[in-house]
Amino acid sequence: MTDNTEKLSFKDDKGASRSTWIAGALVIAIVGWMGSGFLLPADDDTGQTATQTDPEPVAVTVEQSSAEAVTLFFQAEGQALPDRDTTIRAEASGDVAEVLVTKGQDVADGAVIARLSATRASADLNRAREELDRAQREFDNASELLERGVATADRVSQARATLAAARASVTSAEEAINSLEITAPFAGRIETLSLDQGEFVQAGAEVGRIVDNRPLTVAIQVPQQALRRIEDGQPATIRFITGEEREGTVAFVGTSANAETRTFLAEIDVANEDGVIPAGISAEVVIPTGEAQAHFLQPSTVSLDPEGRLGVKTVNEDNRVEFQPVEIVRAEINGIWVTGLPDTARVIIIGQGFVNEGEVVAPSKAAETASDRTLAQGE
Repeated sequence: MTDNTEKLSFKDDKGASRSTWIAGALVIAIVGWMGSGFLLPADDDTGQTATQTDPEPVAVTVEQSSAEAVTLFFQAEGQALPDRDTTIRAEASGDVAEVLVTKGQDVADGAVIARLSATRASADLNRAREELDRAQREFDNASELLERGVATADRVSQARATLAAARASVTSAEEAINSLEITAPFAGRIETLSLDQGEFVQAGAEVGRIVDNRPLTVAIQVPQQALRRIEDGQPATIRFITGEEREGTVAFVGTSANAETRTFLAEIDVANEDGVIPAGISAEVVIPTGEAQAHFLQPSTVSLDPEGRLGVKTVNEDNRVEFQPVEIVRAEINGIWVTGLPDTARVIIIGQGFVNEGEVVAPSKAAETASDRTLAQGE
C-alpha cells in the first residue's frame, strides 16, 4: 500500500514574538519609573526641605467665674406619718350594747367608743359581793370564837384566806364591768370601726383603728455620705404633695443604717393642729446644712476625666487647659453650684469637649454680661 500521509510543518509568527517584547519593555519602564524616586530624590522649587508646621491652638470660649457664699441644703423625699397610730381592741367578751362614734369622727382621749352588754358582768359582780359578805361573816365569827378560846388559829387563818379571795373576786368583777366600755387610748380620728350593735366580740379582738396626726412625723432616708450634715433640732421646710408647705424640726436621726440601702432614718416633726394635712402622703424635705464658697455654672461645663472624676476644664495664665475636680453642692433649675475651684477661674464654656488637659488654646471671653448671668440665676 502506498503511504500518502503528508507531514505537517509549523512556522513561527513574527507578529506574536513582537508583542512579547513590547510587554517586557513596558514592565521594565514601569519598574524603573517607580524606583526613580528612591534613586533620584526630587528637589523642591526653593531647594529647601519641607518642614511640618505646628497646629494652630483650638479656639475656646471662657467665662470668668468667682466664688460666692451659698447656703447648702439637704433635700430628700419622704412620707408623712401620724404621730400615733394604734389598733383598738376589746378588753372583755360580750354583746355590743351600743356604738357611740362613727368612722372618721374625731374623739378625745378616753372617750367611750362602744359599750358591751353588762348583764352577765353585773351578775358576776353581785355573786362576788355576796361571797364577800359571807366570807366576812365567817372571818368575824372565827375571830370572835378564837377570843373566847373555842376556835383554833388555823380556822381563823382559813377564814382570812377565804375573805381575801372574795375581795379579789369583787375587784375582778368590777374591772370586768369597767372593761365593758371600749375607750379611745388617746385623742385622734377613728380611721376604722368594725362594731355593730348586737354583735358578739371576744376579749382581745380588733374592733377599730385610731390615728393621731397632730403633729405629723415626716420620715426620710439620709445617705451615709450626708449623715454628718443632719442633726437633731435643725429647722426644715416640708412641701407636701397636696401643695401645703410647713416648717418643721428634725426630731430624730438614726444611728444604725438599713442593711439593704445603707441609709439612715431621720424624722421631722411638723405641726398640724388644724389636721388639714393627712397622714401617708408624700413630702419633700429641705434642710439647710450650712454655707460654702461655690461657683455657679451651667451643667454643660461639667465633664469627666479619664479616671472618671467629675470636674471642669479651665484655662490658666499660660492659656493651657487644666482639669479641676469639683463637687456639686447645690442644684437649681438654671444651673449648679460647685466647690473645688479656686476663688476665681476662667471656665471653658464652649469647646471644652475638643481640648485635653495641658493643651494650649486660644481663649475668647463670653459675650454674656453680668446682668445676663444674674437673670439666668433667677434673681
